[in-house]
Amino acid sequence: MRSIFIKEINSFFSSIVGYVVIIVFLLFCGLFLWGIRQTSILEFGYATLEKYFELAPWLLMFLIPAVTMRAFPDEFRSGTIEWLSTKPLSSLQIILGKYFAVLVLVVFALLPTLIYVYTISNLSAVPNNLDTGGIIGSYIGLLSLAASFASIGLFCSSLTSNQIVSFLVAVFACYLLYSGFEALSNVPAFYGGLDYYLTMVGLSFHYNSISRGIVDTRDVVYFLSVIVLFISLTQLSLSRRTWDTAKQD
Repeated sequence: MRSIFIKEINSFFSSIVGYVVIIVFLLFCGLFLWGIRQTSILEFGYATLEKYFELAPWLLMFLIPAVTMRAFPDEFRSGTIEWLSTKPLSSLQIILGKYFAVLVLVVFALLPTLIYVYTISNLSAVPNNLDTGGIIGSYIGLLSLAASFASIGLFCSSLTSNQIVSFLVAVFACYLLYSGFEALSNVPAFYGGLDYYLTMVGLSFHYNSISRGIVDTRDVVYFLSVIVLFISLTQLSLSRRTWDTAKQD
């Protein structure tokens, strides 16, 4: 797993991919949070990063699939997935190596945004008057959300050898799990109790819950369940592809 992890990290930062993802994320965050009047923190009137934590999930929803879309299609096209399967590596180790590499890239993208905390603290009329618990909880929620998106993106990349298809399917799947169930709960046919349970299925419900500054065990279990589910589905998808290739041979 360590060799796969190092290989993926090197591929991110030896090419333009890793730098583009980090720069695009920070550029859009800066543009929306400080440059555009309608969404600017300066126009909001309160020392809060609420706008950032509302925007970040939507940016990650596109950027993480852009990173994961080449995780397995490149291996399928070059035939290295069969070569890897002959090595003393299980499919789970291959998946986890790629998965943790994506998470490291996400952490590198999020770290510079900590300067927003310092900036807001100094811009506040009352210095150091921030909701520290809410900010810490929001960052934990954002990392949990990114980890879930990464697992979804890897699963979608294991389904096809086409990077564009992988990207589009991953974006749709991330959107569906993030806000699709919440949108579905607003359909009148689901009113009367079912709407609440539909909302609970979505990632946004648990992300918003953690963002309040209270890390509930149920939210942690939910995110871990999503990650384990999609990593298991990725493992199943790879095993099936390897089996089909072996049958053809």
